Amino acid sequence: MTPTMSLAAAVGHVEGRGAGPSAGHAPGIEPRLAVDRPLGLVAERERGTYESPACPDVIAELEAAGLRGRGGAGFPAHIKWRGVAKADGPRVVVANGEEGEPSSYKDRWLLTHRPHLVLDGLLLAARTVGADRAVVYLSHPETETAVRAAIAELGRTAGVRLEVHAVAPTYVAGEETAVCRSISGGSALPTARPPRVGEKGVDGLPTLVSNAETLAHAAWIARHGASAYRAHGTTESPGTTLVTLSGACARPGVYEVPYGLTVAELFGLAGGFTSAPAGFLMGGWFGGLLGPSHAATVCTYEAVRAAGSGLGCAAITALDADQDPLAVAAEVSAWYAAESAQQCGVCVKGTASIRDAFASLDAGTATARDRDNLARWGQTLPGRGACSFLDGAATWARTVPAEFPEHIEPSQAGTGTGDDGSSDTEGDHHEGNR
Repeated sequence: MTPTMSLAAAVGHVEGRGAGPSAGHAPGIEPRLAVDRPLGLVAERERGTYESPACPDVIAELEAAGLRGRGGAGFPAHIKWRGVAKADGPRVVVANGEEGEPSSYKDRWLLTHRPHLVLDGLLLAARTVGADRAVVYLSHPETETAVRAAIAELGRTAGVRLEVHAVAPTYVAGEETAVCRSISGGSALPTARPPRVGEKGVDGLPTLVSNAETLAHAAWIARHGASAYRAHGTTESPGTTLVTLSGACARPGVYEVPYGLTVAELFGLAGGFTSAPAGFLMGGWFGGLLGPSHAATVCTYEAVRAAGSGLGCAAITALDADQDPLAVAAEVSAWYAAESAQQCGVCVKGTASIRDAFASLDAGTATARDRDNLARWGQTLPGRGACSFLDGAATWARTVPAEFPEHIEPSQAGTGTGDDGSSDTEGDHHEGNR
């Protein structure tokens, strides 16, 4: 990574390297997901993939394991599974491998290297909740090729119809209501809630939407048990997870690690920092920007939340020493404005206002009110969109002024008294706003 490289280009190093020669793993753990080459059906069966669950109650085992969703929210997996299992009538399960998060590569890696393990988890979910239809939802050609080949190799799946549904890659396409809307024949855009997809999802049927990595862990837990799963990680954040490390490090890529390592320890697995990091994008582009002192932050859901960010999909980008946090914020906020689904007035106006404020700060033309508006929007905008997309933009408005105050001192921000932007974040919005 060079000092002049854009954030998007730095993240692209991960994909360019094929997520590293393999998915590495932390020393001292037996890798559960990480492998050094793509595995076909024979190799997977040798590892126990597609074997019957060793536990009598899969959902209870997931609860005992403390498995959380790996798509970003970290929601307890057993709650979603149990809710769909209790629903009446036909049900659907979906493996969500769309991965529209720009700095994450772990689902693409998993679906190209271990598609059978994801299918194993998907079929396990279908049989556990009583679904006869299972869909792999994805958006990258290489993953579609690998998954279709794995389905053909697997052959007939008794009682469950396996399908693949491909969409164009966008951030909002991975939101669970957008997933169900697209599979049902509509646009890959979020819809109003309630009802939630567990009640009314694909074709109006109760639907379990689960991240691809979550399903892979579920398959592992069903065979090895909750106690074995908890052998790594912490009490509150048990198990291992796939992290995508990018930016100012020697070997950007995907690594399987136990929860509980510090940010610095994670990047040590990636060959260490190539320069003193100027900051960290935590949890992908959704978690805002934290300062360099957070190299010591422990990577658990609880610790990263306490630091003011979120672990999200466990994608972390280290900024190069010469990268300007304001330039990074301007780049990411422009992406947010462009990626908005354009369905909620508050999201359209809010992301545009945040973009414009960061662009002005980066250019040195902002007013003090721009700075103050960012801090205010960081507190008032979360929770106001139909989906959580606006929350991500608001996290940048909150974290950058808090973590990098020296970059937006009033003297730099200027003395103008332009529009405070309140009108830019008000107005009509989707009827499904929380």
